Amino acid sequence: MANPIRVGVVGVGYLGNIHAKIYSKIPGVELVGVVDVDRSNVDKIAAQYGCVGYTDVQDLIGKVDAVSIVVPTSLHLETARPFLEAGIHMLMEKPLAPSYEESLELVELAEKSGVLFQVGHLERFNGGVMELAKRVTNPRFMEVTRIGPFVARATDVDVVTDLMIHDIDIVMSLVGEPIANISAAGTPVITDHIDIANARLEFANGVVANVTASRVSNKQQRRIRVFEQEHYYGLDYTNQQITVASTEPPKEGEDFPSVVSEELAIEPLLPLNHELEVFIDTIRNGGTPLVTGRIALEAVRVAHIIKEKITACQS
Repeated sequence: MANPIRVGVVGVGYLGNIHAKIYSKIPGVELVGVVDVDRSNVDKIAAQYGCVGYTDVQDLIGKVDAVSIVVPTSLHLETARPFLEAGIHMLMEKPLAPSYEESLELVELAEKSGVLFQVGHLERFNGGVMELAKRVTNPRFMEVTRIGPFVARATDVDVVTDLMIHDIDIVMSLVGEPIANISAAGTPVITDHIDIANARLEFANGVVANVTASRVSNKQQRRIRVFEQEHYYGLDYTNQQITVASTEPPKEGEDFPSVVSEELAIEPLLPLNHELEVFIDTIRNGGTPLVTGRIALEAVRVAHIIKEKITACQS
C-alpha cells in the first residue's frame, strides 16, 4: 500500500474547519496538523480530528506533503510563501491575493518550486457546472446572478473578489476566448468595500456575459443562464440541476421550429469534498489541476479591472 499523503490545514475558522473534517475522512490521507493563531480554537479542532494543533506555520513544515491555505485573503502570500519555498503542494482558497501583483508573486513562487498549486474555485466542482461545461459548445449570451444576505465573513475583500470571481472564472472557462471589453457598476452598502456589483464582459468572439453579485440582498439566488443558437441552459448552482430548452424541426403544417424543455438528471456533488478529493488524487497520480494558478490569476486580473471601472464611476 502506498504511503499516506500527509496534509495540514492553515486557518481553521469556518471554512478551514470543513477542510480539516474532509481530509480526516479521505482514504490514504493523514491529517497531520492544523494551524491557527487562535490557540483555543486550534486545540479544539485538533482534538476533534485526531491531529496536532499549532499556532506557527513553521511548525508544520517538514511534516506534511500538502497543505490547504484557508486564512483571510490579505494573509495569503505571507502564509503560503514558506510552504511553497519548502516544496509543499498547495490548495489555496480563492482569491489568490488582494492585489494582482501579490497574486502574480504567488503563482510565480509556485511555478518556481514545481509544486502542484490548485486554487479553490470550488464552484467548478459543482455537479451542474461540470455537466454544463460538457454541453456548452457555442455560447452567445450569458446571464449570471449570485446574490445573498450579508454575512460578516470575507469582509476584508469586496464582493467582486469574494463572490463574483466564481462566475468570472466559470464564464471565461465556458467561452474560452479573450475578453475585449468590460463595463461595470457597483457600490458599497454595508462595508467600506463594494458590496453589490454588475459587470458586462464582452469577448473577442462576440459573446456577452452579464454578471451580477451582491452580498446585501434579502434573498439568495445563484444561477447561470447560457444561450446558444439552438439551446438554452439554466443552471441553479444550489441544487445543481439544469433546465435545457432546445429547438425541434417544424412539425408538418407548421412554419417554425418548436421549443422543448427537459430537466437533466444530474447527481449532485458536494463541491468542496470533490475538490479536495481531486486535489489529493492529482498529487498521487499526477496531472494538471482544473484551476491552475495561471487560470486563477486571470480571474483576479479581470476582477480588478471590474473594481477599477466601478471606482472610476464613483469618483
